[in-house]
Amino acid sequence: MNLQQKISNGSAVVGIIGLGYVGLPLMAAFARAGFPVIGFDVDPKKIDALHRGENYLQHLGKTLVSDMKKGGKFDATDDMSRLGEADVIISCVPTPLGHHREPDLSFIEHSADDIARTLRNGQLIVLESSTYPRTTREIMLPRFEARGLKCGEDFYLAYSPEREDPGNKSHSTQSIPKLVGGIDPVSGELATALYKKAIAQVIPVSTAEVAEAAKLLENIYRAVNIALVNEMKMVLDAMGIDVWEVVEAAKTKPFGFQAFYPGPGLGGHCIPIDPFYLTWKAREVNLPTRFIELAGEINVQMPEFVVQKTLLALNNHGKAVKGSKILVLGLAYKPDVDDVRESPSFELIEKLEHLGAKVDYHDPFVPRTHKMRHHNLQMESISLSAKALESYDCVLISTNHSSYDWQMVADHSRLVVDTRNALVNVTGNRGHIVKA
Repeated sequence: MNLQQKISNGSAVVGIIGLGYVGLPLMAAFARAGFPVIGFDVDPKKIDALHRGENYLQHLGKTLVSDMKKGGKFDATDDMSRLGEADVIISCVPTPLGHHREPDLSFIEHSADDIARTLRNGQLIVLESSTYPRTTREIMLPRFEARGLKCGEDFYLAYSPEREDPGNKSHSTQSIPKLVGGIDPVSGELATALYKKAIAQVIPVSTAEVAEAAKLLENIYRAVNIALVNEMKMVLDAMGIDVWEVVEAAKTKPFGFQAFYPGPGLGGHCIPIDPFYLTWKAREVNLPTRFIELAGEINVQMPEFVVQKTLLALNNHGKAVKGSKILVLGLAYKPDVDDVRESPSFELIEKLEHLGAKVDYHDPFVPRTHKMRHHNLQMESISLSAKALESYDCVLISTNHSSYDWQMVADHSRLVVDTRNALVNVTGNRGHIVKA
């Protein structure tokens, strides 16, 4: 039975490499569609949790993994030698930035090497990681063809960008339209047929490069517009004008304007990172990306802007930052999730501690920090209460989780620096609230 037939009848074994915010819900989507699934990850703790039926990503729901296990076609392993068991391999590994904001493709390279070692006739490989155009063709394809197999005949290769939005109740892996581009037409057709079995709408494009570039455009569009409103915030702040009220006023226009909101910095895996992938690759064709790089510079400086606003607020209350007790509300990069990837809260904490402040945090979704690529705070979330709030010289709102009692925060804090306009509707005295 060939791969097309296996995809058609749902018997193709789907292997997912990287069981994080992209890979785990994708594996669940294929399991719901009736496919046998194997999850691959280098973290044995994730594999053990999956075998116990536990979901380590809270926003996906407690029963996600146990529901997969009920189907009886589920397995998870850290043994990459088993990749040969899969008819389809989808790589969902991280693509971070290096210390100099250059693309770090090491995870893609390592997963491609793992796949190449067991590559066999009839397999389809799809890359989902966010990356610059031609990564699939230049990084993955040569590793596979070095095995003596020909793409489009012996094996198949495509790119389909992830479009996950953790915590978004309106969209899920299965409902978000899926772009698919193949290295060759046959690969594109097979990948399209596969995703159509698990995703409501699949949109084929002519090449893998188009799909890769579309992913970057989606996130660069957001990064540039967030940079615009962040720059407006700094200018309007100096003029004594509330940027949040300005945005609300502007969005009453029914055409030609889409509201974006300022914040303490960019978070999540895509928006802070993807623009730099394109600026790096653009140097290969000797073209500048000044617009995108400027947006990146503005967004990167936002944590420092917030810190300076906090220093001034403390100073106006007769306190030096050195020795002050500061509570950061929210460690996740966005509301109502436990996702801390690239969260500006980490940088805010580190900058304030460097200046001599004693910093704690509270986040209902993040009980303790763990070692990350660039941070290792080794902190635990405090218990939040009126009494606890009263003990801090300043409360810095970094993430506006919906579970927070903002009236309590306003009523019991000596000083609040609000980066999210979270206290817009509180009543009573507002003289101790500073927007940043």
